[in-house]
Amino acid sequence: MQVRIYRPAKTAMQSGPAGNASKWVLEYEPAAPKQPDRLMGWLGSVDTTQQVRLKFATRDEAIAFARRKGLDYQVSDEPGKSFRPKNYADNFRFDKLEFGRF
Repeated sequence: MQVRIYRPAKTAMQSGPAGNASKWVLEYEPAAPKQPDRLMGWLGSVDTTQQVRLKFATRDEAIAFARRKGLDYQVSDEPGKSFRPKNYADNFRFDKLEFGRF
């Protein structure tokens, strides 16, 4: 079976380093397509491994688990963090363009 190992992005409600973004996630790739239910119209599948989502503290733990279970894994590296320094004095620059003022 094919699995993905990745580090999820922070939610819109997270600002600090704590939370789910610090954990690594192992998810199974879908083996069967989702199909709409005729009565309710909900999407469903016969593949129950899509419901499994395992969290690990480190990337190496997730890879070791996949190897131990004999799973074919693909690791998605986390994107680099970009930090733009901001200065309080930039709020009062005279050459700053302001919209909405007449």
